[in-house]
Amino acid sequence: MKQWIKQSIKKIEADQNRSADTHLFKLNIPKYPNVDLYLKDESTHPTGSLKHRLARSLFLYALSNGKINQNTTIVEASSGSTAVSEAYFSQMIGLPFIAVMPKSTAQSKIKQIEFYNGKCHFVDSAPKMHHEAVRLTAEINGYFMDQFKYAERATDWRGNNNIAQSIFKQMAQEPHPMPASIVMSAGTGGTSATIGRYILYKGYDTKLLVVDPENSVFYESFKTKDTTLVNDKSSRIEGIGRPTVELSFQPDVIDEMMQVPDAASVACAHWLEKRIGRKTGPSTGTNLWGALHLAEQMHTNGQSGSIVTLMCDSGERYLDTYYNPVSYTHLRAHETREDLV
Repeated sequence: MKQWIKQSIKKIEADQNRSADTHLFKLNIPKYPNVDLYLKDESTHPTGSLKHRLARSLFLYALSNGKINQNTTIVEASSGSTAVSEAYFSQMIGLPFIAVMPKSTAQSKIKQIEFYNGKCHFVDSAPKMHHEAVRLTAEINGYFMDQFKYAERATDWRGNNNIAQSIFKQMAQEPHPMPASIVMSAGTGGTSATIGRYILYKGYDTKLLVVDPENSVFYESFKTKDTTLVNDKSSRIEGIGRPTVELSFQPDVIDEMMQVPDAASVACAHWLEKRIGRKTGPSTGTNLWGALHLAEQMHTNGQSGSIVTLMCDSGERYLDTYYNPVSYTHLRAHETREDLV
């Protein structure tokens, strides 16, 4: 078993070594001449999203803790991107993979999971994923990767090429190298935990704003300090927002939270496409909405500086949902950030 674990870790680390870092590019906003806005493009990972980093860390964590072996079936509760990335790493080390996901998950994500020889196990809605994943894991004697529990502890927040370290390194030669704020949406809470911890560890004067979609409990939990909150509704912004306060969510490293209307998230994704010529996922729209609000505040207050946020994945995964005018007419925003920029 130890030899197999050693070989599996070597394969995963070799994959990381072959991968270049993701790009950080500047978004030109003429109305804010003294505020520089940057997006870190996580869609360029081999599996096309920010979740590639998480999946790699989760597999290394599970392997290093002796939780999986060459006969283990991997199970995950995921609405898509994490499952795609975990299917990729499962195939890499020769393990079967099953994703428990809502029936409404975008077909393109389902096809990608199946491309990596993963299987999809469907439930009626997102709040039912976790319970079904636990049940299924017990039934087949598999291993539940449980991104919502282990995300914050699987990533080395001190460095080791985590996303926070990468952002600050790439900002080093910019006009305002120390970001005034970093904006991040919460899915597992793992990425915001990594960024927040790294900021505190390094003693940086950067604030962390976490943006949260409708029907997610993170925002209310942050405000009320109540970690027992439950919402029986599903987030309409795929990949972020949760009905329960996950263990990976670390509010003590967050400076501020903002709740973003679903319509605003989708509108911002469409707005961004007009400016960069590329489609992005709706969670990128959520991030951008928060970043633009901060830019407006800094502009109004006569402040100069930089803001960094993330492009979480490509919009090509959402052609049949958020970029389908028939499917998502009801989410079209009546207000956009056009009035700001």
